[in-house]
Amino acid sequence: MRALRLPFSSLRDAPWGASRVSPWAAPRDRAAPRGSLRDAAALRDAAFSCDVAVVGAGVIGAACAEALTRRGARVTVLDHAPIASGTTARGEGNLLVSDKPPGPELDLARASLARWPQLLAELRDELGPERAACEYEPKGGLVVATEEAGARALGPFAAAQRAAGVRAVGLAAGDVPAYEPLVTRAVRAAVFYPEDAQLQPVLAATALLAAVRARGGAVRTGVRALGVDCRADGSVCALRTSAGPLPCGAVVNACGPWAGAFAAAAGAPLPVLPRRGLILVTAPLPPGTVRHKVYDADYVGAVGSGDAALQTSTVVEATRAGTVLIGSSRQRVGFDETVPTAVLGALARKAARLFPALRDVPVMRAYGGFRPYTPDHLPVIGEDPRRRGLWHAAGHEGAGIGLAAATGELLAELYAGEKPHLDPEPFRVARPGLEAVAV
Repeated sequence: MRALRLPFSSLRDAPWGASRVSPWAAPRDRAAPRGSLRDAAALRDAAFSCDVAVVGAGVIGAACAEALTRRGARVTVLDHAPIASGTTARGEGNLLVSDKPPGPELDLARASLARWPQLLAELRDELGPERAACEYEPKGGLVVATEEAGARALGPFAAAQRAAGVRAVGLAAGDVPAYEPLVTRAVRAAVFYPEDAQLQPVLAATALLAAVRARGGAVRTGVRALGVDCRADGSVCALRTSAGPLPCGAVVNACGPWAGAFAAAAGAPLPVLPRRGLILVTAPLPPGTVRHKVYDADYVGAVGSGDAALQTSTVVEATRAGTVLIGSSRQRVGFDETVPTAVLGALARKAARLFPALRDVPVMRAYGGFRPYTPDHLPVIGEDPRRRGLWHAAGHEGAGIGLAAATGELLAELYAGEKPHLDPEPFRVARPGLEAVAV
């Protein structure tokens, strides 16, 4: 695909595909046909039964499987597609506290950001440094306000986060160039978050699943999960798949934006909906062009909004390879894969205003993905009281990479009957934000 110049006046609306894939995307194997003999053989090879079947081989499912196998559970992970090829491959790899107000999600994020470096160190010890390499980079995040209203709101927001234990360093406008020399001089105020980090999400999910395999677990792609079989008392006894039933004592729904559909198929509906997001990828740029994750203060409002209509806000950050990722957009349009050029143009124009040096940079591609949205903006983590043996780890929207480490740990603690490392109550299925629809 030829290089394109901001602001994408030559792009036409099109479904995303091979020319607009995520830079994180794993190579796609040719999947076996649904219900094929290869599927059935793979499932038989995994074992006749397991303790836990995890549905979804993205970073959330991988983190759950890793934490469960570390506790000795026999786990089989299944996905209809190649590992980490869905939502995990179509994000930015963010590990953030900067965009979260005080509350349960911030608590989960802080626990997860503390856990990720420890978990990666454990994986390096177990698998070796090459197989556990995830391009983890504690680069920090910079939130900037270019309008007076944003500048007024940024200070109190950061103060509330500091009261909750977040490291947030307030900056005057004149201090910002020391952090980001190429950012616009129109910045009125900023806050630096040293705890924000980034990793390569496909590598992270792959490393987690490598540990699952090393401990005797199985990972099977090309197999569709169709629902669950239950005993007379209503508890789960098997996962129904395109390759036949897989006997198990528990099923973990880690299906990302498809978690609502699987939950319904399992007899326990959840209001998890897809929320489309688009990202631009530039050609590789010199080191230091963008040093941190940098975003406009209005990004926080977009993250927390429940509006189905299109919202865009400016987010800019570099990858280890030198490309710059430009976002972000949010829109509830079902599973519509169209890439609207108007949205790409809006992202490009806003990014060029934030970083004028990007105005003439070639943009090599654009890609999109679906984030698993819940009405109260909190993930669902834990066992479903309506279907004993059905567990959920879903609804993380665009924060799944960052929240994965603590999500997997919390689910495994609850499954094993251990004391959880943080309060699981805000993430339960039977909560006010979900019960009108889900329970």
